[in-house]
Amino acid sequence: MTPAEQSALSRKICALAPIIPVIVVKELPHAVPLATALVAGGLPALEVTLRTPVALDAIRAMADVEGGTVGAGTLLTPADVKAAKAAGAKFGVSPGLTETLVKACQDEGLPLLPGCVTASEVMRAMEWGYTVLKFFPAGTSGGAAAIKALGGPLPQVGFCPTGGVSLQNAPDYLKLPNVLCAGGSWVAPDAKVQAGDWTGIEALAREAAALPR
Repeated sequence: MTPAEQSALSRKICALAPIIPVIVVKELPHAVPLATALVAGGLPALEVTLRTPVALDAIRAMADVEGGTVGAGTLLTPADVKAAKAAGAKFGVSPGLTETLVKACQDEGLPLLPGCVTASEVMRAMEWGYTVLKFFPAGTSGGAAAIKALGGPLPQVGFCPTGGVSLQNAPDYLKLPNVLCAGGSWVAPDAKVQAGDWTGIEALAREAAALPR
């Protein structure tokens, strides 16, 4: 799968909802009810970060949740890519972009949403065939104003800002023509996950899914 093909699939995934939940699963039994609540609330694309020992098993479990499209976040190495694809991930997200990661995703046929923040990084991604990028960390890299500025010379690139995105500032990002969606962790707060408050998480998801773009 070429980067251009990956970007086409990433664009479709970004179009599913205005927000992609950024999820940290600490306990495997939480995986399926969490995914079910988020999908029921209107957020079908789920990014499970590879930051816990159960992350890959969580992806494997969530892959069976009807209506969901589960991806793996925090992809750093070719081994991460291979493991994520084997676990059932339909897309991958990385904080940056390296040549080895590009090759690994090509080899595994895994659509990648790579992270970029500067014009040079975006141009390098474009040289490799990527036109759908994660803007990370958004909150400390200029936020919506920076993405708007990049849209002038680089209008063909679509972004998914992540990092510091909240219900309050998400509209500032989503109103930009070069923002396809945004990633946020507020829709799956750890306190609600640990409490098993799936109804509360579904309500947060509905609120996020209703954001205009």
